[in-house]
Amino acid sequence: MQTVLREAVISFPMFGNLTLNPPSSFTLLGRTFYLYGAIIALGFLLGILYCAHRSEPLVGIPKDDMYDFVLWMIPSVIIGARLYYVLFRWNEYAAHPADIFKVWEGGLAIYGGILVGLLVVILWCRRRKIPFGALGDLAVFGLLIGQTIGRWGNFLNREAFGRETDIFCRMGLAMPGKNPIYVHPTFLYESLWNLIGFFFLDAMIRKGKRQYDGQCLWLYFLWYGLGRSWIEGLRTDSLMIGNTGIRVSQVLSVALAAIGAGML
Repeated sequence: MQTVLREAVISFPMFGNLTLNPPSSFTLLGRTFYLYGAIIALGFLLGILYCAHRSEPLVGIPKDDMYDFVLWMIPSVIIGARLYYVLFRWNEYAAHPADIFKVWEGGLAIYGGILVGLLVVILWCRRRKIPFGALGDLAVFGLLIGQTIGRWGNFLNREAFGRETDIFCRMGLAMPGKNPIYVHPTFLYESLWNLIGFFFLDAMIRKGKRQYDGQCLWLYFLWYGLGRSWIEGLRTDSLMIGNTGIRVSQVLSVALAAIGAGML
């Protein structure tokens, strides 16, 4: 259902039925470019700039080393996020394998990026002899910035929304000539959840309350895991474990929160 709604008109009854119809793509020199990719790139860029700015005062990592780390991290995270998504939707891609590379059309799963990103962090820290917890504390800020901004790519694609509802903050989606359906704007829930997490952790380190390497990382695991486990239960496009009806992201979210709580 979600892919056919890319041209739907968006409305928000809580804001006086504010109506929006932003484009999901644009054409330049005869080629189509999707704004989803541009927003993901913007999230990455702002996350990198923040981490580079805070790397030395926060965890003692020189700025040049951070840029070196980013050159490994960004492509690894994108590949991991895409492979995770494709793996759990293989029935859709098996007949059209070329579509696997069409990242700009949507289809990045954050947990794939997190898992591969953690592996890259571990390997890079071993190579540079940098404490894993210190780099992890820094990396989660870039991750939260990227997630906060990146979810708005889902908004432009009219995807990653939740089930139908009459809740006060519902979002309307209407195709031409049809009545709107009202759904949970789960992209917005997650964007705001990540933004709150970012400000909480940022305030913590600015006030000097970071007490040990890994503290921000484990707090991120706990915070994001709790929020995503709730939000994922509202979505209609969740990746499932086989034919079980079990949402894989919910399982991972609970596991992430449990790991974070246990480590803290």
